[in-house]
Amino acid sequence: MPIDDKATELASDKPPIQGFWSVLLEYSVPLIAGVVLALVWANVSPQTYQVFLHTELFLGIDFHFIINDVFMALFFGIAGTEIVRSVLPGGALHSVKTAASPLMATAGGVLGPIVIFSILNSLFGSPEYARGWAIPTPTDIALAWFVARIVFGAGHPAVSFLLLLAVVDDAIGLVIIGVFYPNPLAPVKPVWLVLVLAGMALAFILHKLRVRSFVPYIFGGGALAWLGLHNANLHPALALIFIVPFLAYTPKNPNMQSSRRRVDTLTAFEGNEHKMLLDDFEDVFKHFVDFGLVTFGLSNAGVSFSDITNLTWIVFFSLVVGKTLGVFIFGNLSNLIGFSLPEGMRMRELFVTGLVAAMDLTVALFIAGEAFVDVGMQDAAKMGALFTVSSILVSIVVGRLLGVKLKS
Repeated sequence: MPIDDKATELASDKPPIQGFWSVLLEYSVPLIAGVVLALVWANVSPQTYQVFLHTELFLGIDFHFIINDVFMALFFGIAGTEIVRSVLPGGALHSVKTAASPLMATAGGVLGPIVIFSILNSLFGSPEYARGWAIPTPTDIALAWFVARIVFGAGHPAVSFLLLLAVVDDAIGLVIIGVFYPNPLAPVKPVWLVLVLAGMALAFILHKLRVRSFVPYIFGGGALAWLGLHNANLHPALALIFIVPFLAYTPKNPNMQSSRRRVDTLTAFEGNEHKMLLDDFEDVFKHFVDFGLVTFGLSNAGVSFSDITNLTWIVFFSLVVGKTLGVFIFGNLSNLIGFSLPEGMRMRELFVTGLVAAMDLTVALFIAGEAFVDVGMQDAAKMGALFTVSSILVSIVVGRLLGVKLKS
């Protein structure tokens, strides 16, 4: 179904105001609006923009921290529900072979940009740029998820494929920060990761006790995991990734058919579509997260246009060319050695997936801040990552030219 028809259907099936909000979400309007607002504000009045982001609100906490460290934990949690569903029986990544494919593509998506960055920097860069080699390695989960749903449709296996790829290579990006860009003022403290394990243990116990509310999982186990990552000086936004899998429940016979309505939110299911705490968590927070992405764009996209240098274009092309080719080549390689792509994904879908994965704002901005001491170089590198937002339009156009079909 074409995007315009899909948006029309979304709007026609609901009351006018509800249909309007659905269309906004389908086109990622809140996120894009935040990015545009941040760019305009940072270039018109950069001082007031920085004051807005970093003025202490309470207990040393500012707006930037609330969004990037707290709100984004909910986003990653919601994104994690898609990954969990995809690996359940009947999911696009349920088998070991199909789950291995996006992991191999992730390796290509990390190595490809590093190779392209090194080549481009040797051609028209500078030795002082070399520390930025890791900036183009991650994928922006927020942008990639929403763009993938536009390009492929919410029900396409490429969405789950891309989500797993994005989560893993962002995790790799965070490891890179800790290993290659250590902050002498905030070194990694692995001992605090015991709290992450404690959070997982609590979630496991709650699961075994068949607790019928997601609240103690998210605000109990999730809070412990968040504190562990934060105190370990690792990014706490990934905390719920460790907890969300415990919200799933797979019946002993996943092929068993049942027509009964959901009575018990933990165990009831219809056919192979599991009804579980995973759904309840998503129902409560999905729209809050979707609309809240305006604050994510506002918090992260404020970069001055005056800081465009060769480093900007090195980062940009390393992401767009390196990420696309890396995902495509390694995805094909996994297919050749027996780790097949999910059913419904062909070479054209894999190529477009690489294009979508080339977008990066979050972890790339973190790495840029750690890689360079000079603020001008930081901003130049960040601008290169920001320019990858252009991949939204490129991915949609290339997807349509290659005949990628939407799957709702």
